[in-house]
Amino acid sequence: MALLEVRNLHAYYGHVHALRGISLTVEEGEIVTLIGANGAGKTTTLRSISGLLRPREGEIVFDGEVINGVPAHQIVYRGICQAPEGRKIFSTLTVQENLNMGAYSLGNDRAAIEANRRRVFALFPRLEERKNQIAGTLSGGEQQMLAIGRALMARPRLLMLDEPSLGLAPMLVRAIFQTIREINEQGVTVLLVEQNARAALRLADRGYVLETGRIVLSGPARELLGDEKVRKAYLGES
Repeated sequence: MALLEVRNLHAYYGHVHALRGISLTVEEGEIVTLIGANGAGKTTTLRSISGLLRPREGEIVFDGEVINGVPAHQIVYRGICQAPEGRKIFSTLTVQENLNMGAYSLGNDRAAIEANRRRVFALFPRLEERKNQIAGTLSGGEQQMLAIGRALMARPRLLMLDEPSLGLAPMLVRAIFQTIREINEQGVTVLLVEQNARAALRLADRGYVLETGRIVLSGPARELLGDEKVRKAYLGES
C-alpha cells in the first residue's frame, strides 16, 4: 500500500476546472516530482492534498485513510507538511519564532520541539547562526531554508515542497537539492513540485508530467529525463 494515493481528483477555482482526474501514488521513502508548465495544476495538487483546497471529486488516501475534507491543521497532525511556493515565512518574526510556529502540532512537548530544532539546525547551520534575526531580513536562499525547516519542525512523514528553487542562484539551488536528498535519506518521503525539471528529475525516483490539469506522462525519473517529449518541452532541448 502506497503512503499517498490520489485517485481521479477533480478540483476547481470557481468555475475553472483546475484538476481533471489526477491520479498518482507516492511510496514511503520515495522522492516523487511533479513537473509541468505554469498553470498545469502542480500547486493545486499540493493544495488539495494538504487540505487548503477541497476537491469536488476523487479521493486522497494517506497511510490507508481517506483525508478528503479533513481540515488542513489536522492533516499536519497526520504527518503531511508543506513548504509553500514563495516561502510564506512570518517576516516580522525571528528565525526561531518561525520554527516554533512549525512545531505547533507538538503542543507542549518541549523535548520533541528542541530535538526537531536541533535536527533543522544540523541541516541548515546558517539558520542557527541567524536564529535571533528577523526572518524578513534573510536572503532568498535563507528564507527557503527557513520554509523547509519550519515544515520539518512537525516531523512529517510526507514533506511537500512547492518550487524550492524559485528565484535562487544556481549554487543555492544545488545546496537546497542536496539537502532535500539528505532529508529523504533520514526517512522523510518527499513530493516535489519544481519548474527546474532537469534538477527535479535527477533528484527524484519517479515523476509525473502535468499539462492543463491532467497527467500526460509518468514513470521512473531517469526514463522521463530521456523522453523526447519531456526533453523538448521542459528541458529546453530540440
